Amino acid sequence: MKKVSLKKKLIRLFWATSTIPILVLSFFYFYNISFTLKKNTQELTSVSLMQMDNNLLIRLKAYEDLLFQIYTNDDVVVWVDRLDQKQNASVAKNQLRRYLRGLLNTKEYIKSITVISPEGLSITYNQLSASTYENSWMNNFSLSQEQLYGEVSSDNETHIFPTEYGTRFANEDYYLLHLAHRIIDYRNLNRENGIVIISLDKEFLQSVCQVHGQDRDKSFNFILDEAGRIIAYREPEKIGKVLYRKGAPLEARVEACKKFIREEGLYEERYTSVWLYHDETLGWDLVNVMDQGGLMKNLNTQIFLIVALSIILLIVTVLLTYGVLDRLVDSVKMVVASMQTAREGNLKVRVHTDRKMPVEIETIAVQFNDMLEKLETALKKEKRAGQMQRQAELKAMEAQINPHFLYNTLDTINWMAIDKDEFDISNAINSLATILRYAIADSSGEVCVQDEIDWLKKYIYLQQFRLKNNFTCSINVDPDLMDCRIHKLLLQPFVENSILHGFEGTRTNHVLEVGVSREGEKLRILIRDNGIGMEREKLELIRKGIFGESDAGSHIGMENAINRLRMYYGEEVKIEINSEEGRGTEVILHIPT
Repeated sequence: MKKVSLKKKLIRLFWATSTIPILVLSFFYFYNISFTLKKNTQELTSVSLMQMDNNLLIRLKAYEDLLFQIYTNDDVVVWVDRLDQKQNASVAKNQLRRYLRGLLNTKEYIKSITVISPEGLSITYNQLSASTYENSWMNNFSLSQEQLYGEVSSDNETHIFPTEYGTRFANEDYYLLHLAHRIIDYRNLNRENGIVIISLDKEFLQSVCQVHGQDRDKSFNFILDEAGRIIAYREPEKIGKVLYRKGAPLEARVEACKKFIREEGLYEERYTSVWLYHDETLGWDLVNVMDQGGLMKNLNTQIFLIVALSIILLIVTVLLTYGVLDRLVDSVKMVVASMQTAREGNLKVRVHTDRKMPVEIETIAVQFNDMLEKLETALKKEKRAGQMQRQAELKAMEAQINPHFLYNTLDTINWMAIDKDEFDISNAINSLATILRYAIADSSGEVCVQDEIDWLKKYIYLQQFRLKNNFTCSINVDPDLMDCRIHKLLLQPFVENSILHGFEGTRTNHVLEVGVSREGEKLRILIRDNGIGMEREKLELIRKGIFGESDAGSHIGMENAINRLRMYYGEEVKIEINSEEGRGTEVILHIPT
């Protein structure tokens, strides 16, 4: 395969390291701006919807005040009573209608005011029919007059009935929002006096939904009641359409609104955003629909301009750096040629520097020349150091002790003890020699449990011999486990700790127990004594692996053994240390087989 020159590699590298960041930055810029734009738009829309909700509640409050003025009027109570009792009913009816007529034009959007007596008499003044005596919307209302009366008169709350179709008058369909309350007689609060209903034109809610400013062509609002039914929309014929079921979660409600807008085909789908604000008081959802197509297209144009400008600047930069690379490559070739000469064994070669050479390459050339000089000196020193090392190795070999000398000496002492009939001493020396051979030969290797236990018995024998049998030891090993492999010298530090420190300062019958059994897939090794035990604080420190300076002499062997176990078996080994002051200590090792 043909190799590529340094110049071409640098040009390609420059293109790669410049183009990729530009693309990444452009993508990041686009994503960041899009995210920020969406976030800011969502925040502004949320604030706008909250303001819209506040405006709705304030304007409804004004009509509730008018409703309050009617249902608390004592004259209204008297007129309704006369109608039900047929006492001057015609006079009472005319007086009540004149009163309602006087209120009808006090506020915008009121299309009808209706009073229903406990006996079911309906007195209406409205603008929705040629006759001012008939209720023009009741026949089309979702509730019958009896159901409406029963619901409103059941409590002292203002009832708001969302917009629905009311009637047709003068070739125009009217959709009405109703506010209703029971009539109250403060002389007898529990008495049933009828209800009063104010009916508002759909334009009331549509005026609340109106978007002001430059965004009115790209954004609009609409309202749904708690049953998911449209009660205010830019196209009146959509009023009454159900988008979702009552009690639907927020995500489902938003998705239903998005689906409805998609079906309407008002804006391009990918640029259409829908936000929803829920009014807890009314149970209504206020929805904003916005077309962000213009914003996103402007953003895409900006990204294109940035990328195009970056590519132009990149090309100019490449042309400017091309000449610099020429001088750099020539200087590198000169240094490489000198290095090749030095590689062939000529350490006298030197790189010649000039004013055209870049500063960095000149520094390399100077350092290379200096390195060659130091290399010549180092070769001389290395030769001398080699001679000195060989002398040191000879001296180290002379200082070594041959273990066989130690074994032979112990063997000689053993026979001397036998000649003098000192058989206890002979047994002790034999045990010591066995222990030394076992410990020195591949101390970190693996042996079978049988060998480790045999060695441990000799070690315990020596300790009993040394301490004049002041403790007894029982070793119990499952015969099926004798051939299992474990690392050497794992048990001795724990046994030694029990003998030297567990039995120290006590006069009881000292007992040491060692047991090996199987527990699942692991060997369970137990070392237990009935010695002095440990304080709770010291036990907790040892369990955490903190042996402390004060315990360095007494527990360093056990600390090393624990470290070896973790080094050999890693996370598979489990070590339990239990102790009670005055009752002894036990160590349980769980080792994988």
